Amino acid sequence: MDEVRSPQCGAIVLFAGTTRDNFQGRSVKHLAYSSYEVLALRTMRQIAVEMKNKHGLHGVAIVHRLGVVPIGEESVLIAVSSPHRQAAWRGGEETLELVKDKVEIWKLEEFGGDEGGVWRANRDGQAGVKVSDGSLHDAQKGVQASV
Repeated sequence: MDEVRSPQCGAIVLFAGTTRDNFQGRSVKHLAYSSYEVLALRTMRQIAVEMKNKHGLHGVAIVHRLGVVPIGEESVLIAVSSPHRQAAWRGGEETLELVKDKVEIWKLEEFGGDEGGVWRANRDGQAGVKVSDGSLHDAQKGVQASV
């Protein structure tokens, strides 16, 4: 939040996306994220600049974890600040949608039992590719951009 805080702003909007325990009626063990980091960082910065200019925001910060994200933990954080709340609400929501739509991050949903997992673009509901053993053992890390 300190990345976007300013005495000129009357609003800071925060969004934290967490791993839920189910998806379309299926038990989820955890999510795992993979990325083309150089491209993802560039895209996140472009989104932050675009949203700052479009909505008159003072600051935009985007953080996305990579690797395994257990149930209940945060995978994406977005913070935006603005002199007024309406611009912050709208800018925060649009920032999230653009991150999910454009940033080069892919999600592996690991299901409970013997179901294996499914690779998806980083957006709920889009078709995925089933994997039999999708376990990822990447170190916990992430990508972030702010302007």
